[in-house]
Amino acid sequence: MKTHEREVYAFFNKKFSSFALYEGLSGGDFVPYQVSARFRTRELDKKFIADLRKWLTGFQLNTDPNDFQFLREIKEGQRLSLICKILHICEVAEKEWIIYVWDGTDAPSKKIQTKMTDEMDNPLPLQLEKEPLPRDVLCTFPSAGSVLMVVLGEGNKNLGLGFLKTGIWLNFLNIICEVHAGLWRGVLMPFTKLRYVPREFRYVLGCQRCYEERLSEKWGRMPWSCFPSPSTVTEVDHDRAPLVTLRDVLSYSEVTAKFKCVMRVVAAFPCEAENFLSPAGTYRVRLTIEDPTARVHAFLYAEDGENFFDGRPSTSVLKRRMNKLLGLNEDDDSKGTEYTERDPPWVFCCLKSYYLNEGDVWGSRRYRIFDTKLVG
Repeated sequence: MKTHEREVYAFFNKKFSSFALYEGLSGGDFVPYQVSARFRTRELDKKFIADLRKWLTGFQLNTDPNDFQFLREIKEGQRLSLICKILHICEVAEKEWIIYVWDGTDAPSKKIQTKMTDEMDNPLPLQLEKEPLPRDVLCTFPSAGSVLMVVLGEGNKNLGLGFLKTGIWLNFLNIICEVHAGLWRGVLMPFTKLRYVPREFRYVLGCQRCYEERLSEKWGRMPWSCFPSPSTVTEVDHDRAPLVTLRDVLSYSEVTAKFKCVMRVVAAFPCEAENFLSPAGTYRVRLTIEDPTARVHAFLYAEDGENFFDGRPSTSVLKRRMNKLLGLNEDDDSKGTEYTERDPPWVFCCLKSYYLNEGDVWGSRRYRIFDTKLVG
């Protein structure tokens, strides 16, 4: 046992130390799920493990719940203490780990700082990872609540995270949160500490209870940032349809379906209203939409575009309405060539999914906006 900066820790020496890892309360036997090469089991170990499990039954962390922050309370650049459930862990490259964590709440929406004209050559990313998560992984995630991507910061690259397991709750003490392209990510710094949290801890039970209550409510899937209600910039034809999150849309069991969401439009391509119509006179616009659970591309095409824009209004009217939808000043006439800070409004929207290739229906799945009107 050693001390470092007034804290006690155990030091493992490969020459003579050994260890074994056992299941906690959920364990019913005395077989370790991981051991070191030198470990040899003893009969006395069974008593130690049984006593530890008995002690854990009534154990509570000696901390004040106010010492922790929910994902809905995170702030950029500050040291935070988060308690989250690990949903997925992957090693994307040698010594490059990503952890996906969740607590059932929505991370704050952030303002978008881009040039609108960048959408052609440098569009807003749909995720911060190089590749999106496989659909079979995404389908295991909860319907609502932000999932925070956590990475290793500089100076911490040699920390292996293979010992972590999905499904456990972890306290990330002194984690730093950053925003890139309007998307949050957590960074494990050299001063960050990881602490296991029992599933029976009152804070964890509270997170799970609040999430279950959220799903049972009519407006439970609405982003918390838009309460008490979304903007009236758009109108939809399906008032009684249930709300879903974009994660619900992405993980839906059928390729083709229709949905109603509350989302915001963070980018449009083309960005010039005069280019929304093709030379043949057909609307074709790609919108980048997001909610606290995902960011996707959604297309306005042909008759759905006619309905969205209420026919073919003048270019000045189109520009004014799109400015409002994108969080710009209605009279902004910058042509999208300057960096602007935008805070798009939350709006109702109807989406329908379709596919382009019968040989790869899931890989070619796309989304179109329909039965939605921009009223500005």
